[in-house]
Amino acid sequence: MSTLVHENVQKYYGSRLQTSGDLQTSASCGLPSRPMPKSVLDALKLVHPEVRKKYFGCGLVVPEKLGGCKILDLGSGSGRDCYALSKLVGSSGHVIGIDMTEELILVSRKYIQYHQERFGFEKPNTVFVQGYMERLGEAGVQSDSLDILVSNCVICLCPDKKAILKEAFRVLKEGGEFYFSDMYASEVVPEHLKQDPVMWGEGMSGSLYWQDLIAMVQEVGFSTPRLVTASHIVVHNSELQRKAGDIRYASGTYRFFKLPKNSVEVDAVVTYKGTVPDHSDQLDLDDSHSFKRDVPVPVDAETAAVLRCSRFSSDFCFQSSAGQATSQNGPPQYCHLSPFLLADRLGSSIRQCSKTGDQASCDGAPPGGQEATNGTGNCGT
Repeated sequence: MSTLVHENVQKYYGSRLQTSGDLQTSASCGLPSRPMPKSVLDALKLVHPEVRKKYFGCGLVVPEKLGGCKILDLGSGSGRDCYALSKLVGSSGHVIGIDMTEELILVSRKYIQYHQERFGFEKPNTVFVQGYMERLGEAGVQSDSLDILVSNCVICLCPDKKAILKEAFRVLKEGGEFYFSDMYASEVVPEHLKQDPVMWGEGMSGSLYWQDLIAMVQEVGFSTPRLVTASHIVVHNSELQRKAGDIRYASGTYRFFKLPKNSVEVDAVVTYKGTVPDHSDQLDLDDSHSFKRDVPVPVDAETAAVLRCSRFSSDFCFQSSAGQATSQNGPPQYCHLSPFLLADRLGSSIRQCSKTGDQASCDGAPPGGQEATNGTGNCGT
C-alpha cells in the first residue's frame, strides 16, 4: 500500500495540482491565528513568486531563534518554507529540503541562486534532495546532525507516520526540535477511505486522529507534543464532504523535543531574559506556556527540561521550585492539545478561499452557515 500511496501523491502534486487554488480544502487559505514577526513576513516577501504559487501547506513552520541552525524540511515541495528559513538562519545556517516529487524538486532547485543573491549570501545555504522522509538515511541525512526539523502538511500524505517520527528522532541532535503543521481528523479515519487517491492527495484519508499523535510521539521517545496554534479546515468539494461524513478536519501546529537520555526533570521557576530575536517582551513556547520578560513563572518538570536542554537554554534563568509543586497527580490530561478545541477558542477563520471565493464568518464557521462545533471529538486522557 505504501508504494501505491506514494505514487498517487506524486501524481497528485506533481501534475494534477498546479497552484494551491486547485486544492479541494481550505488548508492553504487559513489566516494565521498568531501574529507573525516582521522578520518572517519580510523573508516570505522575498521568496520567488513561482515558488509561492506552488505552496500546498496548511500552516507556517517558522519557530523562534533560528540563527545559525541546521534545518531539514520534510516534504519541502516547491521550497517556499525552505527559502524563508534560509533567510532566517543566515549565511552561517543551513537548510535541507527533501521531497519525493520530481516536479516540485525541479521548481525548488531552479531558484537557489536567485535567493542566495536576494538574501545577500556569498554562497547558497540551501539544498534540495529527492527522497522519502521515511528513509532519510538513503538521502544522506546523518544521525544526530540537525537542530530543527520542520514539516508543512505532508505527514498526512504518508502512510507510515511512525517511520517518519523514528527517522526524525534519529537525525535530530539532543535538544533538537520537531516543529510542524499538519491536518488532523476529529476521529479515526476508517480504512475504506484510505483507498481513495483524491482523499489521500487532499490529506483527508491520511490525517491522524489527533490523540494518536500524542501516543505515537511519546512512544518514539520525544517529549510530549505542545500545541502552538490551530485552525479549522473546510472541505469545499461536495463529493469529498459526502465521503468524509461526520469526520471534520483541523490544521494544528505542534512542537516537541528530543531530550537527552540523562536529563534531570524537576519542577522549576524560570525567568525569560527577553533575548530571543523578535520576542524581546514575551516568548510563547506554545498555547499554554507564555513567558514575559523578567517575570518568574513556575513550570512542570518536562517544560523545565525542554527549556534547559534546547537552544533556548541561554534565554532563561532557572531556579528550584521547592514548595511550588506544579506537577499533577494521576494520568496526564491532554484536552489542551486538541487542535479542534484550540481552533474554536481562537476563532480561527478563512478570510476567502481561492477555490470557491466564499466568505467565511469571522467566528470560524465554514462557508454556508455550518457552525464549527466546540469540543470536537472525545478529549479523553
